[in-house]
Amino acid sequence: MNRIATNGHAYYAVTARAEEAWKELLARIGREAEITFDFLSYPLPQPQEQLWSRVDLGCVFMVCGYPIAMRHFAVTPIAAPIPAAPWAQGQSVYRSDLIVKADSRFNTLTDTFGGRLGWTTNHSHSAFNALRYHLLRYRTPHRTALYSRVVADLGSVRRLFDSVCDGSIDVASVDAYWYLLLQHYQPGLANQVRVIDSTATAPIPAFVASPAVPRDVIDRLATVMCSAQHQEWFLALGRATQITGFAASTLEDFDIIRSRDYEAIRAGYPLPA
Repeated sequence: MNRIATNGHAYYAVTARAEEAWKELLARIGREAEITFDFLSYPLPQPQEQLWSRVDLGCVFMVCGYPIAMRHFAVTPIAAPIPAAPWAQGQSVYRSDLIVKADSRFNTLTDTFGGRLGWTTNHSHSAFNALRYHLLRYRTPHRTALYSRVVADLGSVRRLFDSVCDGSIDVASVDAYWYLLLQHYQPGLANQVRVIDSTATAPIPAFVASPAVPRDVIDRLATVMCSAQHQEWFLALGRATQITGFAASTLEDFDIIRSRDYEAIRAGYPLPA
């Protein structure tokens, strides 16, 4: 058996139960592929860049798609999950949901213009790049800034979410798959916000490996992951992780994220504002 490092990624571990579900799913995938996983505990807010740079990276959920698209790290995509949500349409994609506080006066995105916007980091697709691309359509030569105040570098999606709930900001863009998991595991908390708009879909972050991992190991993992949805053992684990299966993934799949970044830069819109 080959032995490689893996993790379910703390970003999508919205609760301890969700984290355990990912660990159980990956352990089963490893057994089916005849690969032994060493689970890495890498809780937030540790810098994810350190994790993604490791040469022993074997099967790690690389959140998010922006570093993959921009080729910031040398990684090989293995497969990507398919969210169990109507907006995914059976594909390995995700989007961002633009959220406001549940009892706020805002009903549409344009209602929030002139208010307070927040985002996490500028290497996030879901909270930064997707948001910026979505806002492009509303800018005009006479209105290049849509918000009166921007709270940048909030760091984590949970802190961004909490900032909407406590009224520190009026609107934010959160990963819709993350929000799907939150609705599943903590519906009371999820209901503290409302979704008033959503961005275009993009390739969801993939499980990746270091280029040092042998190709046959990657191929075995990809085969098991992409056929998992047809196996009886996957049913309960799929419900627990809110996915319907996995799809093959390549670096080129993420080029659309890079093109949206370039379009915003060419438009003179380097930061959501």
